[in-house]
Amino acid sequence: MELTYTRYLLNALPKRSQESNKGTYGRVTVAGGSIGMSGAAYLAAKAAYRTGCGLAAIVCPEANRTVYQTQLPEAVLKVYPDTGAGEEWLKDALAGSSAIVLGPGLGQSENALNLVRWTLEAASMPIVLDADGLNLLAAHPELWSKVPFGTVITPHPMEMARLLGCPVETVTTDIPGTSLSFAAERGVICVLKSHRTAVSDGNRLMINNSGNSGMATGGSGDVLSGIIASLIAQGMQPYNAACLGVYLHGLAGDEAAAKLGEHALMASDIIDALPAILKAAE
Repeated sequence: MELTYTRYLLNALPKRSQESNKGTYGRVTVAGGSIGMSGAAYLAAKAAYRTGCGLAAIVCPEANRTVYQTQLPEAVLKVYPDTGAGEEWLKDALAGSSAIVLGPGLGQSENALNLVRWTLEAASMPIVLDADGLNLLAAHPELWSKVPFGTVITPHPMEMARLLGCPVETVTTDIPGTSLSFAAERGVICVLKSHRTAVSDGNRLMINNSGNSGMATGGSGDVLSGIIASLIAQGMQPYNAACLGVYLHGLAGDEAAAKLGEHALMASDIIDALPAILKAAE
């Protein structure tokens, strides 16, 4: 059944208690940010914090340590040598996570492929698979056997076309149908990004009605991944978190566009607009 988003979704926003600590609201680990691509993981981690998780960690190469310590001092850094992470080291780095964002700015090197493979094998917590995580999955379809049931994937149409091995026009002509059928086939929650993003778990389908053209900018998808992971870390079921996350992302984009205009909007502006949206929903 297809449903359209309405503000009733905001009622599902995780509640907060005065008797709580950072552990109450979960830990999001972002595995991404290769050398020269630090911005993607930064945006995902900051968005996770702004959406209410108790702790955000970034798994990254040594070369990005200073960047993240400067950009986001609140983040916990799990740093591996620039030559690549080891499998056992990665398992330790992921331990204690409530949700994982896998792929933003990760690149498609052999080291990146290993990190994706080992994370999929080791993770006992929900995963939001995005960006280069999806590109590596498309290039190495044998990895599908390692993708846990119910993983959230957040492709844009070109990434979806790579996963399907079809022209992008095949995807864009039926965003809802593609999301629904792919989710059913692969056992994932498919967030197929578009001007009307479709979210499906293979049975249910929701079409987003928030957002604007200003959000068609680099880093916007990384922000979305961080929002969804944060909601999962706070206790929401992945499908519900994906639905609410897409809606919040669009509302924040609309809030930012109302102040700045659609031409000037950047991904960081979406994060900056989140507090007003979340405060209104409390």
